[in-house]
Amino acid sequence: MIKRQNPKHKHITSFQIIILGFLSVIILGSILLMLPVATRDGKGAVCSDALFTATSAVCVTGLVIHDTATYWSMFGQSVILFLIQIGGMGIVTVAVSVAAFSGRKIGLMQRSTMQEAVSAHHVGGIVRLTKFILKTSVCIELIGAALLLPAFIRDFGITKGLWYALFHSVSAFCNAGFDLIGIKEPFSSLTSYSSQPLFNFTVMALIIIGGIGFLTWEDINNNKLHFRKYRMQSKVILTVTGILIILPSLYFFFFEYQNLPLGERILTSLFQSVTPRTAGFNTTDLTSFSETGQMLIILLMLIGGSPGSTAGGMKTTTIAVLVSSALSVFRKKEDTHFFKRRISDDTVKSAATIFLLYIGLFIGGGMIISRIENLPLLPSLFETASAIGTVGLSLGITSQLGIASQFILIILMFFGRVGGLTLIFAAMKGTGINVTKYPQEKITVG
Repeated sequence: MIKRQNPKHKHITSFQIIILGFLSVIILGSILLMLPVATRDGKGAVCSDALFTATSAVCVTGLVIHDTATYWSMFGQSVILFLIQIGGMGIVTVAVSVAAFSGRKIGLMQRSTMQEAVSAHHVGGIVRLTKFILKTSVCIELIGAALLLPAFIRDFGITKGLWYALFHSVSAFCNAGFDLIGIKEPFSSLTSYSSQPLFNFTVMALIIIGGIGFLTWEDINNNKLHFRKYRMQSKVILTVTGILIILPSLYFFFFEYQNLPLGERILTSLFQSVTPRTAGFNTTDLTSFSETGQMLIILLMLIGGSPGSTAGGMKTTTIAVLVSSALSVFRKKEDTHFFKRRISDDTVKSAATIFLLYIGLFIGGGMIISRIENLPLLPSLFETASAIGTVGLSLGITSQLGIASQFILIILMFFGRVGGLTLIFAAMKGTGINVTKYPQEKITVG
């Protein structure tokens, strides 16, 4: 007699698909970067260096152990750019886009996974949205490359200038922070272009557009400049993004860049307020900042970009929900709301959970690295904030870290790109709706 299989078979969830997709691309990228052809010396990268670089690229972070321009060959740089593009767009987005454009039918499971990947509110129209994301991304990256081209052709010639323009446009749009300017001076990022307005504004625009999220793009595309017609989420994202650009730039202008000429001072202040929101480029030496300035950058790195974007971090909406919730408590109002729309209690709970996860891992990782590497705490916290916020800014200690500290940063980068709740939901089995309620009792807080 043949026994029937247990009908309770394991079902892979959308969250697990997203995580497995990122892991698969990281492993593939690591293998490619270990090939002899990937490095300039023809020896290939060691396993730990390849894994760190692949994770940093796929998680669009930009933290590096070796200078990208001087250590990696053209093949290695191409692999890194490929990983940045897939990581920025999202593995699921790229996969569904390829399937959709090739005429294959997209099933409900794929649509559901895509919904989670881009933080869409519903499954309906998700394939159309995916095609819109892919087309818009390619157009923006090509426009960005065209605007960066004159500066790079002037400095590196036509052939290399074309490659540099494309690489930095994709890296900026995907909020990755990888650069090839180390050929001038290793680990110098964009410091040699700090006084060039077109270059700076192009990079800033690419970072901001990539960081506001795909759904916000759709809102702007559909409703143009009619702000009142936007979704409440888009209004919150654009408002918070504007605040997080203007206020930090005022601080940098008045307290960190007093010695620069006025024009360069304005340009540098704006750039430095944009780039911590997970891009990772810098046009000035961050080690020259005061501790207050470095701490402000840490806060900006932790906040990051917006949901369903190429950026990482806690997200602008998370901070907005927590601030609005606090204000509602101050005013003794029952509900949290934005633009005359009420926010559910579940959303407030999720925001608080994400905040605690990020703060716990950021501080815990920084303390561990500080202890095992015998480094000051602030630079260690700067590195962990950069990793978990998928930023890539550094105070210059990443290349000096041991294997254990590198592994901590790898975990934080993966966590920051995939998302804390995605990892938790993928690991935990659904338990259904719990109808049992315990007796309520008050507890004093604050």
